[in-house]
Amino acid sequence: MDASTNTQYNLIYSTMQLQIVSRQSIKPSSPTPPHLKTHALSLFDQLAPHMYVPLVFFFRRPHAASPNPPCTSHFLQRSLSATLSRYYPFAGRIKDKLTVDCNDEGVTFLEASLGGNVTLAEILEGPKSEIVEMLFVDGLQWKHSKMGPLLAIQVTYFQCGGFAVGVLLSHKLGDLATLVKFVTDWGFITRDTTNSAQHTVNPLFHSADLFPLGDLPPMSGAVIEEGKNLTCKRFVFEASKIEALKRSISDKVKIPTRVEVMTALIYKAIISALRDSNSNPNNHPTLLLQTMNLRTRMVPPLPESTMGNIVSFFPVAAAAGEREVEVHEVVGVMRKEMGEFCDKYAKKFRTEEWVELIKKRLNEVREILSKNGKPQLIYRCSSGCNFPVYGVDFGWGAAAWVTMAAFKMKNTVMMLDDKNGGGIEALISLDDKEMAAFQHNEELLAYTSLNPTANCANY
Repeated sequence: MDASTNTQYNLIYSTMQLQIVSRQSIKPSSPTPPHLKTHALSLFDQLAPHMYVPLVFFFRRPHAASPNPPCTSHFLQRSLSATLSRYYPFAGRIKDKLTVDCNDEGVTFLEASLGGNVTLAEILEGPKSEIVEMLFVDGLQWKHSKMGPLLAIQVTYFQCGGFAVGVLLSHKLGDLATLVKFVTDWGFITRDTTNSAQHTVNPLFHSADLFPLGDLPPMSGAVIEEGKNLTCKRFVFEASKIEALKRSISDKVKIPTRVEVMTALIYKAIISALRDSNSNPNNHPTLLLQTMNLRTRMVPPLPESTMGNIVSFFPVAAAAGEREVEVHEVVGVMRKEMGEFCDKYAKKFRTEEWVELIKKRLNEVREILSKNGKPQLIYRCSSGCNFPVYGVDFGWGAAAWVTMAAFKMKNTVMMLDDKNGGGIEALISLDDKEMAAFQHNEELLAYTSLNPTANCANY
């Protein structure tokens, strides 16, 4: 985007104001039966932070020819109520460390409009994190979720007829896979004309049975604190460039995946930025914690309808020193560590060994994070790639763009699929000095663009 275009968009954005049209509490369409009034949190749920996970879907103005286009919030509210009858814990409240009170108290549904004559096309052409942040209820994205509703939704209308659906889900109730599955089912019920869809939607809320505490005490959730002097930026990796990087290391790594090569490239660029910005003068070792979805890694695999936090992580260490780490070397370490984790834990989590295995795993995690008291720089990477975010359909087709809100969590990378498929959008949060060096890394820039248009036709 050139300077004149950027100035034009800044003038447009400066006139925008969010106007609240209505605020309601949406309750399940049918009362939760007595035997489901208490939802037990699994061990993984208990370890999750009290934090709202945000995802926003941008939709173009529905065409008149679209099948059953629900153009008003009335349709969304009615279908949300029906969906909550299946996702009943989402309408409850946190009771204590172990349980959710499924009391049907409801979820927040906010209807808003964005003034200033801004169009969806302009938002997509010049994405701004300041705009995305306006599209979530009360600015609660990544904020504490212990008190109040566990799900909050904001529908924001633009002057052109397009709109955005911003969804916040408490991390205590589930991971990103859970959030995407919920919105997918909500869309399915919204576009149903026979009122039979809600009977085929069957989320499974039994993760506490799969991952019980055993004789362990109740767990406290991770504490995620906002860092200072941090910058969060959006980087887009096109499918063709990812394929080129995969080919460049294919003689050293057998059939590398796009997530593997992009994670490795980003991590390599981070290590270089540490050196170039002099942000690691004592040459402390770095450690990447790579989050993984356990549903497909367990034996037998869990269905995608399994709700809750079904995630863990494995460590990827890059040795400190003067030698530049290579992408294929990081991919090799990732594969080794993930393979060992799956063989040692994930494949055995559904056996009678669960309690002893999780005790061993918790001790191992403490050792990984403490490194015997020696300083280390920890980075975290979470991938939502291959989650069907562009399969969400409320009756007017797939979203024009799906993204998350920027965050102030230090040393964090979050990935999603791009609209075209095969590409990756990454939100990356680093120390200001590190980011200044990172975003000018020549090898990184050969494969990515910094905050390009979100209009897939212009990719």
